[in-house]
Amino acid sequence: MKKAFTILSMVIFGGMLVYNCEPDPDSLGEQLFLDGATEGHEVPYDVIAYNIDNNDSIRSDASKLGLATLGAFTESQFGMQKAAYYTQLRLPAYDPDFGGSAEVDSVVLVIKPLYASDSLTTTTDENYIYPDGSVPAKKIINRYPATKYGRTKLNGGNLTVNVQEVTEFLNGYTDIAYSNKAYLANQLLGSKVFNGYVNSVAITKDSDNSSLFTSDVGFRIPLDPIFFKTKIIDKKGQPELKDVSNFIRYFRGLKISVNDSDGYLVQFSPSTVELIMYYKSLDTGATAKTQKKYAFSVGNGNVHVGNYVYDRSDSALETASTGNPTGDTKLFAQAMGGNSIGIKFPVATIEALKTLYQKNKAAIISAKIRMYTDKDAWKSHLKKPTILTIVQKDIDRKTDPSNPKETTNFTNDLLALVTTPNFAYIKAYDLDKNPAYYDFTVTQSLKDIVESPESGVEYYKDKYFKIDMGNFLQSSTGSTLAGYQFTSRNFSLDRAVFIGSDTGNSDKIQLRVTYGTK
Repeated sequence: MKKAFTILSMVIFGGMLVYNCEPDPDSLGEQLFLDGATEGHEVPYDVIAYNIDNNDSIRSDASKLGLATLGAFTESQFGMQKAAYYTQLRLPAYDPDFGGSAEVDSVVLVIKPLYASDSLTTTTDENYIYPDGSVPAKKIINRYPATKYGRTKLNGGNLTVNVQEVTEFLNGYTDIAYSNKAYLANQLLGSKVFNGYVNSVAITKDSDNSSLFTSDVGFRIPLDPIFFKTKIIDKKGQPELKDVSNFIRYFRGLKISVNDSDGYLVQFSPSTVELIMYYKSLDTGATAKTQKKYAFSVGNGNVHVGNYVYDRSDSALETASTGNPTGDTKLFAQAMGGNSIGIKFPVATIEALKTLYQKNKAAIISAKIRMYTDKDAWKSHLKKPTILTIVQKDIDRKTDPSNPKETTNFTNDLLALVTTPNFAYIKAYDLDKNPAYYDFTVTQSLKDIVESPESGVEYYKDKYFKIDMGNFLQSSTGSTLAGYQFTSRNFSLDRAVFIGSDTGNSDKIQLRVTYGTK
């Protein structure tokens, strides 16, 4: 079983590429041709596709937060999305000794947004004077554009980033947190305009070319040194700094947010955030203070929470139908707590296919759900998603009839096509055109209903597919999928509008079945 699952995962990873070719019958029905099938027919069937409202909330604690998101973005279809980030911090060692007469020179918070590493601009200042000791030096700044999602040129590409002290306990590292929870944060510790670029800095002494200062690529936000003198240095030897339990209740964390309500979103890894305090103090027996650097722990092992705020006012989504039993005409899919898409097979579709199977001896060769982007509503400059997830849901009414429970798993196709090379559960087409479309393979899932000896609507009435923005995540070994419940939906920036069950639209979502008869 373990071997089979490993193979499945490798197949899935290979199949998550985008293919721009015409779909072929998949291997579930390939044997029909090998056995001499004389006819093959592709026929479209209706499905019931509908919006699923997730109440603009999703888990966003450290275990789900592959990337932290910061910024704000407003557009006509989904409205406004604003993202902030909370992080706990810890001391690298407890009961620290900062030396005698310690003074804080500066404190900086460093975040490292994703950036285009192949787009580099270098600036060199040969006449730079390093401020600590007025040392003649050379300063080299390498600048890269951050990877952005949204309106990148609005307000000159600027966002005002704020850092505040969190005054509400963020709970423990393993505790669940949701994106719509706002924790109390009052005092402003620092603010800086982010111009859409990240920098690395190298400063070398003119006299011997030795290094005076280096920084990795990132965005550095200066924080209030007086606050840290009072909050940290002056607490030397006191209970607040004695152990981790006391400290995380004393200094409860930081909130990173933006003032703006429109612009763009950027992302960074929570594990790479840095908080550095530069200070001077007297060492034992010394008469002059020396410069020191104190790095707090703000990466792995701390509570991290993404906070996502939405305003759907005056957006197309605000007035869109949701959960219509006959289907919704437009489908709105958005990660980070936004809508999902549900898809059911109507009774008429299943009964028609059962008749073909039972009376005409027709066997399903291939079945795909084809979904088009809305060429009018989604002609935006935003990139179209390259990947989405699909899972299969049902209600278990047999285990405990008095307490039926919803079940979720990978689609039967993902679970069945263990040995099939280059299997793709989704293929995306025309991503550079309008509209784009996506084919989701559901052959085995459909066959299991149509060819089942169980008859009647009761057998399949609870079955449906759920489609989301994002990708299935790999396990820590990198050789398997972590599970159907582990996806990038919690932090994916993607969104799109699709054509749903709109009878008057030629691009309506459909089930496309290829069947063969002998």
